[in-house]
Amino acid sequence: SVQSYIRKGIEEGASVLVGGEGHPDGLGAGSFAKPKILADVTNDMTVAQEEIFGPVLSLIAYDDDDDAVRIANDSRYGLTAYVATGDEDRGRAVADRINAGRTMVNAFYDDKEAPFGGMKESGVGREFGKYGLEAYLETKTVYSH
Repeated sequence: SVQSYIRKGIEEGASVLVGGEGHPDGLGAGSFAKPKILADVTNDMTVAQEEIFGPVLSLIAYDDDDDAVRIANDSRYGLTAYVATGDEDRGRAVADRINAGRTMVNAFYDDKEAPFGGMKESGVGREFGKYGLEAYLETKTVYSH
């Protein structure tokens, strides 16, 4: 399926900046795909709107922070987002506006105590930490007067 996404991206106007179709050298069989970077991607392309679950990075140009947030939120998914910036405060301000269950700024960090889960069609509920345990609890409310 990863290969079909790459072909679809190219058909829709993306260009391959690094990598390409096919298996990596020496791995001609099995579920292996060459890592690739697609350039000239717009947010209406399939490779920008679907979860590929393969080694594919789609580059989408933006004009300013508002445009970047609009592009990031223009998806039916919202599992994880990443903000890269030289200004930590600016990165946090952008991250606060992105509709994703987890947003990282300038680092990839996985804390098993922090809640993990998506927004929109990337799922509801949370895993890890106290939030993950809540799915296994039954909360009871008792009223009395």
